[in-house]
Amino acid sequence: MKKVALTGNMGSGKSLVTEIFQSMGIPVFQADVAGHEALNEPEIIRQLRKRWGSQVLHPYTNQPNRKTIATIVFNDEDELLFLNELIHPIVRQYFENWYLKYTDQPYVIHEAAILFESGFHTQFDKIIFVSAPSTLRIQRVMQRDGVEAEDIIARMNRQWPEEMKIPLADYIIKNDEQQPLIPQVVRIHELLSQK
Repeated sequence: MKKVALTGNMGSGKSLVTEIFQSMGIPVFQADVAGHEALNEPEIIRQLRKRWGSQVLHPYTNQPNRKTIATIVFNDEDELLFLNELIHPIVRQYFENWYLKYTDQPYVIHEAAILFESGFHTQFDKIIFVSAPSTLRIQRVMQRDGVEAEDIIARMNRQWPEEMKIPLADYIIKNDEQQPLIPQVVRIHELLSQK
């Protein structure tokens, strides 16, 4: 079984590509979802409170307030690094436990936004990168999240640019609304399904 990573910058359409792979029966691990779960680990909550105080927890549930945490980390590189160093090892462990359930599959997919930035890309047999023009990515995120372009650009600037990631990928999917997605995904699926 191959371990395949799927990544792309914010607004590239990773989720849509993921859904196409899932519709073909391929198991997909979503690192963002796992990261949200990891935030609720008791040790993580303890570390968050120690670093930022109880302001980052919901007052009644004592669960992390992701919105407050996002405000802190997206405005401070050191705080983002702190959070990533807390969460990434747990997400990696979740993945290691998860993929063992699918050893009968030709491959599984690990979908992650900051695959290269976290250094985790070296752990995979193949990497799929979803590419889209930056103007289109900004439009998509504005529509999806209802946020201003300036905020999106600030968040995008925290990711490596596409030009750095494309040479590191084995397969590129162009999600530019010009080329159909499904044939691109099917072609990659056929290649990955070969022994």
